[in-house]
Amino acid sequence: MKVKICGITDVHTAIAAARYGADAIGFVFAESKRKVSIGKAKEIVSFLPPEVLKVGVFVNESREEVERIASIVGLTHIQLHGDESPSFSELISLPIIKAISFQSNDGLAVFNQFPSEYILLDGPKGKYRGGNGKAFDWNEVNAALLEEKKVILAGGLQVSNVEQAIKIINPYMVDVSSGVETDGIKDLVKIKEFIEKVKTLGGNVNEHLYITK
Repeated sequence: MKVKICGITDVHTAIAAARYGADAIGFVFAESKRKVSIGKAKEIVSFLPPEVLKVGVFVNESREEVERIASIVGLTHIQLHGDESPSFSELISLPIIKAISFQSNDGLAVFNQFPSEYILLDGPKGKYRGGNGKAFDWNEVNAALLEEKKVILAGGLQVSNVEQAIKIINPYMVDVSSGVETDGIKDLVKIKEFIEKVKTLGGNVNEHLYITK
């Protein structure tokens, strides 16, 4: 089972997360309390091993700006968390993760045809499009409607509930942000515990080499 740690804003936390076994690191470029500057994200990426995915999170941004930031930072994947259309996604040069706030199974099958390899199921919208730390009823999800996609599960995950979530949804990857924070700051102990928990459930821990400078 793969793990994405989202909302990273500093080098130290990113290196630690990769060392603990994170498969993907998320950088938020939309309005958020975890928004990171382009320069800082570029610096962080320079310390990460090549096998770790570098995901940029955008909300209703222009294609030109998405591509510009991706090129400068060195992103490998683009997460679209707004109202982006299928045609918009097809114009992006990098692999797409399309995020949706799960409300019901009505219309979920439409996203099976969305031009993206990944669909991210998130909790209800709050002040921001994502990272609100709100879970939803995983039992309501008909995962068969997304059988063509690699499903990433997000929304209110933490070490105490991720096992249940994985058993119900059986996602390709789990995505956590606020669930590994203390007082709004990424907590290395919680990150390590979360990754170890997921890797224990999903099989062998993927130990990454990591780069120090």
